[in-house]
Amino acid sequence: MINEIYDVIVVGAGHAGCEAAAAAANLGSKTLLVTMNMQTIGQMSCNPAMGGIAKGQIVREIDAMGGYSGIIADKSAIQFKMLNLSKGPAMWSPRTQNDRMLFAQEWRLALENTPNLDFFQDMVKSLIIENDKVAGVITSLGIQIRGKSVVLTNGTFLNGLIHVGDKQLGGGRMGEPRAFGITEQLVSLGFEAGRMKTGTPPRVDGRSLDYSKMEEQKGDENPGKFSYLDSPKLEKQLSCHIVYTNETVHEILREGFDRSPMFNGTIQSIGPRYCPSIEDKINRFAERNRHQLFVEPEGWRTVEIYVNGFSSSLPEEVQIKAMKHIPGFENVKVFRPGYAIEYDYFPPTQLNHTLETKLIQNLYFAGQINGTTGYEEAAGQGLIAGINAHNKVHEKEEFTLNRDEAYIGVLIDDLITKGTEEPYRMFTSRAEYRLLLRQDNADIRLTEKSYNLGLAKLERLQKVQEKISKSIELEGFLKDTSLKPTIINPILETIESAPVDQAYRAAQILTRPNMTLEKLDEIDFIKTTTKNYSEEVREQAEINIKYRGYIEKEKENVAKLNRLETIKIPEDFDFSKIASLSTEARQKFVKIQPKTIAQASRISGVSPADINVLLIYLGR
Repeated sequence: MINEIYDVIVVGAGHAGCEAAAAAANLGSKTLLVTMNMQTIGQMSCNPAMGGIAKGQIVREIDAMGGYSGIIADKSAIQFKMLNLSKGPAMWSPRTQNDRMLFAQEWRLALENTPNLDFFQDMVKSLIIENDKVAGVITSLGIQIRGKSVVLTNGTFLNGLIHVGDKQLGGGRMGEPRAFGITEQLVSLGFEAGRMKTGTPPRVDGRSLDYSKMEEQKGDENPGKFSYLDSPKLEKQLSCHIVYTNETVHEILREGFDRSPMFNGTIQSIGPRYCPSIEDKINRFAERNRHQLFVEPEGWRTVEIYVNGFSSSLPEEVQIKAMKHIPGFENVKVFRPGYAIEYDYFPPTQLNHTLETKLIQNLYFAGQINGTTGYEEAAGQGLIAGINAHNKVHEKEEFTLNRDEAYIGVLIDDLITKGTEEPYRMFTSRAEYRLLLRQDNADIRLTEKSYNLGLAKLERLQKVQEKISKSIELEGFLKDTSLKPTIINPILETIESAPVDQAYRAAQILTRPNMTLEKLDEIDFIKTTTKNYSEEVREQAEINIKYRGYIEKEKENVAKLNRLETIKIPEDFDFSKIASLSTEARQKFVKIQPKTIAQASRISGVSPADINVLLIYLGR
């Protein structure tokens, strides 16, 4: 037995576990991170990239709150791209291509330099439960470690089963053993468990590829970064490449379908809808004669390549034979084939908004154990679980984020209110207030909240306060500056915008389609002032001016909905006795136990009529 009693024990050192451990320790909790392998802390199990559509917003939110994912991504980046720049700012999403080994190394260094954080290498096989409250963990060596709270972040390791064609291997990741015991114990305690599937593509030798047959994908000319702090900016970048499959590739892959665990009934569980395997794409989209693949380098100092888009669980010889017919892959050498993996998860309707389980006090779930997919979704949950585990044992208030405050809030509310039967992935379309939840303003939304918690440091708060005051100052200048027709018309002509016949404020001109602050900088006396502001401040001021009407409208909608958030449902409220509710609504209310009318209204299958019935019963 380890004699120390920890405030927070985190099980698993993937993206969720790392953020949970960092948050709890930085808040002052004596924290233990238990992992099956100290060499794979912060491992990128699938693609070597962070961010992307909606996921990039989550990474910036984690960073704004003092989490580590954004800083680690910046330190290990080999390429940066801002996606969706042709659309409005609500859709802009940062993404980095990363050095896989450097990413894990930076995570470990960051955690080892975090005060209050200890490490232990072993498999956790069960939890110590006393009076419906978690009291620690027991490892495979039989070692008991006492803890006031436990955060489970088991990823794909719970009874993990790897499939390559008709071969099956027990494992949580290729070459690593699976974890067992926890699922069985939790089910015996009354938890509902299920199975999910995910997959990963082959890794190949970059020296065997002919890049001249592919389309080069460079990073942004002026690369950005994730962290709001002064993390390093990319000075040089590695290119990715785009290539396409063809009918020959598809034909060869079809030949192996009878040996595919996806189609012969071996795999029963559901995989990620928005990241299907190559065989699933060929089957579901039979009318398409090609599919796009991204050829992604794994780091600065390795020849290993990740074939994004070619996820597969087909027999390895079928995968290799098919790949040789992809342009540039004729002489491909494979480091390891793609594979599918099945693992246990726990439907997240069994959790509260804090990610604490409803059945066992002080026990928290974060990451793929809740049915999500993706590093970013996992890291966001880990951060919230770590904060709340700390707060609970120190008798502080719960910390939650609303749907209008963060994508992390949307993610957690979706999970615990609606549940998920397939791996959940975040998209901008899931957020009804996405114009408020932009990647550029995550610090404005969240840093002060986190500072008040004790997580974000003073340096962060001062940075965001300066950004706010400077952008207000710049907005004021643009609103006060008058532009005569002789000055502005030549610029309007270049963007094919109607000329003006009287003086207009610079801010009014900026609201025109295709007009940018960069264009206004062509006027010398404007540039003299605007050049004194940082890129971040300029972007903030420009968005606030151009989209003010839409932003105000969105805030009004939030205010209306928040009235329903204030109508609390008593904890002991008995939904089963309300005969006038629809049967489905009654069953869902009993299972999920919504805390507010607003949460009740978001449960799938609940109608406005059901909400009216609830309001009547609550005397509203």
